[in-house]
Amino acid sequence: MTRAGLRVLVVDDHEGFRAAARSLLDAAGFQVVGEAADGPDAVAEAQRLHPDVVLLDIQLPGLDGFGVASAVARQHPRPQVVLVSSHDAGTYGSRLAEAPVAGFVAKSELSGAMLARLLE
Repeated sequence: MTRAGLRVLVVDDHEGFRAAARSLLDAAGFQVVGEAADGPDAVAEAQRLHPDVVLLDIQLPGLDGFGVASAVARQHPRPQVVLVSSHDAGTYGSRLAEAPVAGFVAKSELSGAMLARLLE
């Protein structure tokens, strides 16, 4: 599937990051179909919207990104999940390696090209 065909749900508790991610992904040819600001809303929006990709912050109110990733992994169809954080991957250790996700990217390194590489 081409990037233009990928529907993305952006999940982050900071409105500014959601807006920046939407703009960046739209410009790269992704279709941002929704946003969520906390863990429970992320799970609900993933069920409602059936995105191809969930761009998911790890540190969220209500349910952290690892919990959301586990919940989303049980959905059908199952979206690919890419975790993001302002912290580097080493901060999360084995939790990151064991999570049902396609990958991780630091927020400062997020780009359309980076997301596309993680989804290949």
